[in-house]
Amino acid sequence: MEAGALTARRTAAASALASSYLSRQDSKRLLIVGTGRLSPNLAAAHASVRDFDDIAIWGRDASKAQKIVEELAAMGLRARPAQGLEKEAKAADVVSCCTLSHDPLIRGEWLKPGAHLDLVGAFTPQMKEADEAALVRSRVFVDTFEGALSESGELVQALKSGALKRSDIKASLFELSRGEHPGREHALDITLFKSVGCSLEDLAAAELCIAPPSPPMHDALAAG
Repeated sequence: MEAGALTARRTAAASALASSYLSRQDSKRLLIVGTGRLSPNLAAAHASVRDFDDIAIWGRDASKAQKIVEELAAMGLRARPAQGLEKEAKAADVVSCCTLSHDPLIRGEWLKPGAHLDLVGAFTPQMKEADEAALVRSRVFVDTFEGALSESGELVQALKSGALKRSDIKASLFELSRGEHPGREHALDITLFKSVGCSLEDLAAAELCIAPPSPPMHDALAAG
């Protein structure tokens, strides 16, 4: 089992799971920010939980964005290179960032009411994919409190500056999955999910990969 591929898929799956609770069900426009290994996985995962009409890929290198578009086409997903980050972010219903940026790429003022922002790439206190305004305008959720509060540059820096309080973080992905928090509560809320990853996600993904397939329902009923 190749660790890099496993991590890419479980990271994308966690973002999609969070989106199923946090993004609007009528979301139609997806923007992927970044052109690394995670990008096609994130696009495919997000498309599995929402019926997008438009998928745009943004990267500093247009040729890499085009390559991601072609990879997605091979998966049966129609996508296109983004026309400009600000323009695309303002129009998107879901923005998913997977970069190694140390400077904010997404500005809070760009996010329209009802948008969902997924931040995956910044996994050290020095990295940052969105500015403080994005956090302040959003209802913030995390994959795990322990990881996000110590490793996420966006959260670490915003908490240090006082722009964000610990109580502003509404819930973890575990709490969303257990039904302990409703997730999105109002259509015009801006939601933000910050993921830094955790070993439990790797374990769960690995177990799913090696688990025997479940029998078809009619076979299970016959056996019973």
